[in-house]
Amino acid sequence: MTNPIKTLLLTVVLLLGSSQIGYAQDFNKGVEAHKRGDYAAALKEFRPLAAQGDAVAQTNLGYMYNHGQGVTQDYKEAVKWYRLAVEQGLAEAQASLGWMYEYGRGVIQDYKEAVRLYRLAAEQGDAKAQNNLGAMYHNGEGVIQDMVYAHMWFNIAASNGYEDAVNNRDM
Repeated sequence: MTNPIKTLLLTVVLLLGSSQIGYAQDFNKGVEAHKRGDYAAALKEFRPLAAQGDAVAQTNLGYMYNHGQGVTQDYKEAVKWYRLAVEQGLAEAQASLGWMYEYGRGVIQDYKEAVRLYRLAAEQGDAKAQNNLGAMYHNGEGVIQDMVYAHMWFNIAASNGYEDAVNNRDM
């Protein structure tokens, strides 16, 4: 005779494991579709995952709305998806939303908010955010202009492989 609790636990483990596999397959299908420019298929895969709270899928949707890939370009919709992922602490979303604030896309331009978001992402190791934070210090946007901090952030970004930061640091 089998133990009903063991059977229940085994069933739960199998279901959780298969849902993770299904998630990974759906997400990877979306990534592959996006890579080949099939934005409709990418949206089909990313939308349900984003609606379920997946921060990376939310960031991908934000990117697609920001760039008009498979959808009409809609900065406010991009901001909505980026913001949901930012609430979960995803560095890429923080950097992307920072860019939206820096350039006033879908939001009122706000350099201080851009700096705050770039800093969150930069401190997690996002090289693009590190470079952008360096630029904010270089230009004195949202912070007091400080060439030492600008150089520092450009140097960190360069050491993390962000090629544009090498030129920015050297100038």
